Amino acid sequence: VQLQASGGGLVQAGGSLRLSCATSGRTFSVYNIGWFRQAPGKEREFVAAIRWRGTSTLYTDSAKGRFTISRGNANNTVYLQMNSLKPEDTAVYYCGADKNSMTVLRSTPGAYDYWGQGTLVTVSS
Repeated sequence: VQLQASGGGLVQAGGSLRLSCATSGRTFSVYNIGWFRQAPGKEREFVAAIRWRGTSTLYTDSAKGRFTISRGNANNTVYLQMNSLKPEDTAVYYCGADKNSMTVLRSTPGAYDYWGQGTLVTVSS
């Protein structure tokens, strides 16, 4: 399984971005997918996750009401729509794949088996 995150960029506070996590590998469609972010000097932190069927989602408190995670119709791309961006959202955003898709959605980086290379989001004030 390979993942590639894209869609980052520079945006003003209050703006929006949509990140994409494109995957390859025939088993991807049965993996849960999570978005994480890592700011300079900080640990990687959970943002949102979606079950492989797309039937349930999980968000960190700071993302609730502003970010939406979704899966594409072909189920091989996961999106993170980010609205009302704040300077504190500035980070490198990573997508990860969790093979244990029968468990509850997980929010710890160690639970994810595969990672993309990350995409930088910079929110200016």
